[in-house]
Amino acid sequence: MHELPVTEKILDIIVAHAERNNVQKVVTINLNIGELSDLEDEWIQNYFDYLAKGSVAEGAKLVIEKVPVVMNCNGCSNTFQVDIKEMKEMQCPDCDSKDYTLISGKDYYIKNMEVV
Repeated sequence: MHELPVTEKILDIIVAHAERNNVQKVVTINLNIGELSDLEDEWIQNYFDYLAKGSVAEGAKLVIEKVPVVMNCNGCSNTFQVDIKEMKEMQCPDCDSKDYTLISGKDYYIKNMEVV
């Protein structure tokens, strides 16, 4: 259910941007969502459909692109992508270090939107 407040915030941003730019209708919203965010695409769309009723974004389709998990090794500074199914055994592919920092994969943001 943590999708609800995230979806509310996305809608707030979309509507505010649409108002500032005299948009009549938002058709598509492209989102980038990190694989570690635990946000479910279906729930985001369902909440969005409900919340957007009566707004400039009513009926808009959400196109969601999953952003992979990327780590930076604190030992050798190598940046590497991680399969979330293998995170328990994760180590740097270059130096085998298990000391790393998350670069991306937990965040979400609005990439762009199509309007008329």
